[in-house]
Amino acid sequence: MLPTIIVVAIVVILVIWAIAIYNRLVRLRALVKEGFSGITVQLRRRADLVPNLVSTVQGYAAHERGVLTEVTAHRADATTASGVAATAQADNAFTGMLGRLMAVAEAYPDLKADANFRQLQTELTDIEEQLQGARRYYNATVRDLNSSIQSFPNVLFARPLGFSEAEFYADADASIQQAPKVEFPAAQG
Repeated sequence: MLPTIIVVAIVVILVIWAIAIYNRLVRLRALVKEGFSGITVQLRRRADLVPNLVSTVQGYAAHERGVLTEVTAHRADATTASGVAATAQADNAFTGMLGRLMAVAEAYPDLKADANFRQLQTELTDIEEQLQGARRYYNATVRDLNSSIQSFPNVLFARPLGFSEAEFYADADASIQQAPKVEFPAAQG
């Protein structure tokens, strides 16, 4: 009778332990989805702001039609992309386009002094900061999920229960992976 009770107790403990692992993995997967949703919300906010920004710049820099057209045409690419990698790639490309748009704005002192443009620029800066935070949060949740899936004993349960590693939100720009080279002129003495 005692050996049967011990076996039943061990089985119950193992089942409770497996349930706890499963519930933790479900919670981590939900956090990853929530994190990616936070990124897409910020990308949508940025895409919604761009037409106002473009129309403001257009009034001052009408001959910069190529940059303005490109920004307008690609403003929603990141929000319509499917998957983390495609979203990150579209986000990176659009961020570069916004940089070119801001460079155009720098050439027009009247535009930089325009209150509407300054407000839009401030909103864009705020959105970019929130987007950066959303990317960090997402990558932290992916790290936690992936670590949990790859850790023993979770690894024994994760794959059979349908869990797999999530993809990090990565910047495809290889130039940011290297430290910039700074050269100072030789001191004259």
